[in-house]
Amino acid sequence: MAGVITTGNHPKALWPGMRAFWGRQYSEHPQEWSQIFDAESSEKAYEEDAEVTGFGLAPVKTQGGSVSYDSETQGPTKRYTHVTYALGYIVTRDEQDDNLYEVVSKRHIKALAFSIRQTEEIVAANVLNRAFNSSYTGGDAKELCATDHPTVDGTQSNELATAADLSEASLEDLIIQIMEAKNSRGLRISLMPKKLIVPPALAFDAERIINSTLQSGTANNDTNAVKSMGLIKGGAVINHYLTDSDAWFLQTNAPNGLMRFNRRATEFRQDNDFDTENAKAKASVRFSVGWTDFRGVYGTPGA
Repeated sequence: MAGVITTGNHPKALWPGMRAFWGRQYSEHPQEWSQIFDAESSEKAYEEDAEVTGFGLAPVKTQGGSVSYDSETQGPTKRYTHVTYALGYIVTRDEQDDNLYEVVSKRHIKALAFSIRQTEEIVAANVLNRAFNSSYTGGDAKELCATDHPTVDGTQSNELATAADLSEASLEDLIIQIMEAKNSRGLRISLMPKKLIVPPALAFDAERIINSTLQSGTANNDTNAVKSMGLIKGGAVINHYLTDSDAWFLQTNAPNGLMRFNRRATEFRQDNDFDTENAKAKASVRFSVGWTDFRGVYGTPGA
C-alpha cells in the first residue's frame, strides 16, 4: 500500500549497532516567499481585487464654456482561489514496535513539516518561474511580465524590451522603464524599484552590480550610479526556487503586486486506525498566490 511505512522501509532499524541514519537532517533555507510576497489573511473561499481607473488629464476650459467631465471605469479583476495542499504518512504497528531507534520515528513529523514548507516555497516561486508563460495569466489575461498589458490608455510593458542577461546596463534600462511608468489612464506615477530578485546563479553578479562603489567589470573610475543614487534599497534577494538561471526581476513599490492570501495555517493531525492498528499523520495548509497589479514586478527572461 502506497504511503505506508512498514518494517521493510527501515530494515536496518530493526537491528542494534547502527551509528547513524542520514538523509533527513540537512539545514533548511530560511523562509523566502515572504521576502517578495505581501501576505494577508482570508476568511472566504476566494479573494478578488478589481482595478478602478482614475481620471485623465484636465483639458483647457474656454471662457464661458462648460467644464469637461470624466468618468471612472472598472479595470481587470483578479480572483485568488485558495488551494489546499496536504501530505501524510502511515506507520504500521509492527514498525513502531520493532524500530530500535527512536530518532528514526521522531523525524517523520519533521520531514513532513519540511515537505509542506518546501511546497509553499515552490508554489510561490512558480509565479515568477511562469512570469513569461502565456499559459499562466492574471486579471488582464496576460502573463505577469509582458510587453502588451492592456490599459485604458493603450498597452503598457513591464518586460525589458530586448531580453538581456543581468548586467549594469540592462539593470539601468529596466530601472528607467520603471521610472517612466504610468497608470491605466496614462498619467505618470512615482514607481521605483525596491528589490532585485535573482536565482542562485546570478547571486554574485547581483552583488557586484548593485553594491560595488565603482562600475563593476570595467577599468573606468565612474561611480556605480545604482548604488550612489540608492535606487534598490531592498538590495538583492536570492530565491533558491527560481528555475531559470538567466531570468531576473525587479520588485517595485507598487501596492497589490505579488500577493499571498492565507486561508488556513499549516495544521498537523495524528490518529490511529482501530482495525489495522496503523498510526496516521498528516499536514495541510490552504492558501493562494499570484499578482494583482503587473506594475509590482518588472523582469526579463535573460538573453
